[in-house]
Amino acid sequence: MKVPSHPEDLARVLTDPAWNFERIGLEAGPLSQWLFSGLAEAGLPVICIETRHTKAFLKAQRNKSDRIDARGIAQMMRVNLFRPVHVKTLTSQKRRALLMARKLLQEKAIAVEIDIRGLLRNFGQSRRSRLRGAYPRAHRRHARSGRDHRTAARGARQAAPEFCRPAPQGFDMMRIAAD
Repeated sequence: MKVPSHPEDLARVLTDPAWNFERIGLEAGPLSQWLFSGLAEAGLPVICIETRHTKAFLKAQRNKSDRIDARGIAQMMRVNLFRPVHVKTLTSQKRRALLMARKLLQEKAIAVEIDIRGLLRNFGQSRRSRLRGAYPRAHRRHARSGRDHRTAARGARQAAPEFCRPAPQGFDMMRIAAD
């Protein structure tokens, strides 16, 4: 039976009264957390199993295909030869995603700041202030001074406000902790 790999579709098929499952095995992978949480919410006895252990068990098979691997995983679940792994909650996954996105944005903002400083250093400028304070004002002043670097300073002046804006509310860690 072929079913799309979506939690609602799988839950609809697996909750059919014609089937009676003691446990349902999912091999750990990129989509397993999403599928696990969806199937667990549907009240199914789902277990996420360790990938390396599964690979070692399935290595004995001569032919490799998704269908044969599924049969092998089903056999592992039947005879209780699996190692369960912990699946993080959806809340902890969201927190981690927000923290990683925040870190990425911070790194990019710092990289742009460093690049702008390096660009302006070629014209004899050395600004120690950051983009958030006197930096934009200083570049407005230098852009009007008629020096050769006015185009670079103007570009820095236009880019700086975009990177100086406060973080969106989605990155407020106190709000995340309250959820």
